[in-house]
Amino acid sequence: MSTRIEIPVHLRWSDMDAYGHVNNVDMMRLLEIARIEAFWASETSTHHTGILDASPGSATATFVARQEIEYLKPLTYKRAPIIVELWIGHIGGASLDVCYIIRDDTHDGSTPTIYAQAITTIVLVETATNTPRRISAQERETWLPYVDFPVKLRHRRRSN
Repeated sequence: MSTRIEIPVHLRWSDMDAYGHVNNVDMMRLLEIARIEAFWASETSTHHTGILDASPGSATATFVARQEIEYLKPLTYKRAPIIVELWIGHIGGASLDVCYIIRDDTHDGSTPTIYAQAITTIVLVETATNTPRRISAQERETWLPYVDFPVKLRHRRRSN
């Protein structure tokens, strides 16, 4: 079994919509916050997986090629941080699929409530040429322990 990265993220009151739960756009922001914390290099990052220098002006940019989210329960405002659990569902030549579960943080061993699950395909881009770049051997080696089966999303029924 792979290792998963757990990123605590605090909700903001402004994340709520008129129905009293986290707005769908802000759910994507929660994923982005966790993804940056997990994979971007930073002096403050506590995760050794944070090796991408994708800050402004760096040689690499990370572009979202695809993003899909499945909402399972409404997420209402909480003072305690929620947990965004991340792992890699696939490492390709220049891209990777980041998988997520957004859930409660449970300290008492109880079963957490899962609010959403998602997959984001990230493409590494060389900023000088604005073209995809290969994932380096160091990046691949660092991320391999975090590769596991991708999230299983329900698919829509298509009408004929």
